Amino acid sequence: MQAVLNFPDLSPELFSISLFGIEFALRWYALAYIAGILIAWRMAVRVLRRPALWPDDTSPMRAEQLDDLITWIILGVILGGRLGFVLFYQPAYYLSNPLDILKVWQGGMAFHGGLLGVVIASFLYSRRHNIPTLSLGDLVAFTVPPGLLLGRLANFVNAELWGRPSELPWAVIFPGIAAQECPDVVVGMCARHPSQLYEAALEGVLLGALLLVLVYRSRAFRKPGLIMGLFLAGYGASRFIVEFFRQPDAQFISPGNPLGLAWHVSGYGLTMGQLLSLPMIALGLWFALRARQKT
Repeated sequence: MQAVLNFPDLSPELFSISLFGIEFALRWYALAYIAGILIAWRMAVRVLRRPALWPDDTSPMRAEQLDDLITWIILGVILGGRLGFVLFYQPAYYLSNPLDILKVWQGGMAFHGGLLGVVIASFLYSRRHNIPTLSLGDLVAFTVPPGLLLGRLANFVNAELWGRPSELPWAVIFPGIAAQECPDVVVGMCARHPSQLYEAALEGVLLGALLLVLVYRSRAFRKPGLIMGLFLAGYGASRFIVEFFRQPDAQFISPGNPLGLAWHVSGYGLTMGQLLSLPMIALGLWFALRARQKT
């Protein structure tokens, strides 16, 4: 197989220093998280300072309350993302090795679990501070796409979460033994879909642009639950589509299930990412339709 694009010479580390024999490194993935949170914070401040965007010309919370909310959300992302990975993707392994659940530095986070953690954290925060739950959900959902964009770009830089083998002109030869384990490729290098970039475009750019237009042009915040619903449905649909091109998790692949389907009948079925996305799509559409009907 002849690929058009070779993986660029990128290091997953922005820089590293050695102190007292210990190596400290700032990785692009960590920087993506930090930048995503800062961008989300600034976006939230801007819309909260424009009461005209909100129902009854009243912002649901003060901009000064964002610091506490961000702390709650960060905890929700970490705890939810880790527990989601444990429960959704490798429950048998972690049941046998429960102490490994705490080893988050070894990797293993699930977006759907992180999202659930954010939902729970935001709900508890809204109840504690008497903030309209749906409007807070709209605010959080509106600020998420830039972080998704940066996170997927970091996945690409890290040469991880790549796609299925492909012969398309933009297919990429990713480094590493695992990326080159392509049964159908006998001669030459194995090229794959850059599925991280597909997700960045759909979840970050397209979905983010749609929410921006709806908030600033259509005053969508005035319909509580609409932005949150559209985000859930939009992310779920984007992830569902990209799963057709994304390499499934190794634990689901077997000789009788080369596509890595988590649920299948006679070779047809859905990946774990698609299964987890379906409830998101359904719930998101329900919130969006409910918001439109109530106004």
